[in-house]
Amino acid sequence: MVIGFISFLIILFISTMAFIKTSPQFGSSPSGAHLQKISASGNFENGIFVNQIPTSMDMGLGGMLGTIYEFAFKDGDRKPGTPLPVKFDSKAGELPADLAKVTWYGHSAILIEIDAKQILIDPMLGNAASPFSFMTNRFEYQKPIDLRDIPQVDAVVLSHDHYDHLDYRSILKLKDRVGHFYTPLGVGAHLERWGVPAERITELDWWESLRLDQIRLIATPARHFSGRGISDRNKTQWASWVIEGENEKFYFSGDSGYGPHFKEIGEKYGPFDFAMMECGQYNTKWEAIHMMPEQTIQASKDIGAKSMMPIHWSAFNLSLHSWIEPAERALKAAESQEVHMVTPGIGLRFAPGMFHEKNPWWRAVEGNSNK
Repeated sequence: MVIGFISFLIILFISTMAFIKTSPQFGSSPSGAHLQKISASGNFENGIFVNQIPTSMDMGLGGMLGTIYEFAFKDGDRKPGTPLPVKFDSKAGELPADLAKVTWYGHSAILIEIDAKQILIDPMLGNAASPFSFMTNRFEYQKPIDLRDIPQVDAVVLSHDHYDHLDYRSILKLKDRVGHFYTPLGVGAHLERWGVPAERITELDWWESLRLDQIRLIATPARHFSGRGISDRNKTQWASWVIEGENEKFYFSGDSGYGPHFKEIGEKYGPFDFAMMECGQYNTKWEAIHMMPEQTIQASKDIGAKSMMPIHWSAFNLSLHSWIEPAERALKAAESQEVHMVTPGIGLRFAPGMFHEKNPWWRAVEGNSNK
């Protein structure tokens, strides 16, 4: 009996590893030139990337089992009751040519038009934030995202390799319309496996920068982790990004727990005209790697954001809070701390330099606790 059970576990493990190795959606581990640059990074220790400050994700067996139970048996309005309104048809609207434009696709996928360049950030535009199409599906939108509507883009910027930010199917559909990919260290290995030529990929360590014509891209720290399979935890880097144009300066937080890096980034590169700040999929059990909404607002102050938009919500159910809680808590905190927060609808193309709406559009959607 015992020998048979052990044999079963061995076969299951081997089968799982073989599946991961042969399934392209899991990506690829860094090797060759990727590893050479990784090994030279001051943020790489004992075979893994590390955060600036201690960052524990260990919930213990009891905490893990309790979390699994809550995900399985407690709903708590974690999904909207009706399809979310979108404004993908509004892109033809007239906006001043000299101002940068932003289009938010929900969660952390954003298109920035700045200085005649199109920069697409974390283009998770697919339906499943997992390696399997039947798990962690996107909330239903009134009109699905049509990748054919995404223009030819000059750059794709990636924050890290988690499934809700780096989507295999989206990359396959977009890669031939992308001029260049910019990633944290090691993430380019996934792209190469998916058919993106190495010469169209540039990996940056924290605080490294480069020029995209007149635009400067700077990889900056975040407090998070990485991995797409069982054995690749923290083998690739995670980052936030500074996008510095001739007249406007943007900040994208990526995924991050609260930490001193926000103030450091603000001191080096702030103030920012507009910041896209993580606000969602949090829990006190993993607060070290995902900010609470009140921390999101504080981080916006730390970096010196003149205006900010909460992201990382309204697309996937990856935590235990209600789907509208991130926006409600952030809005309340922003008002109390006098932070200028805007809440554009999904798909709205707007110019941050002239956009001031605080329309709580989510309250009109069925399936929330504020109706």
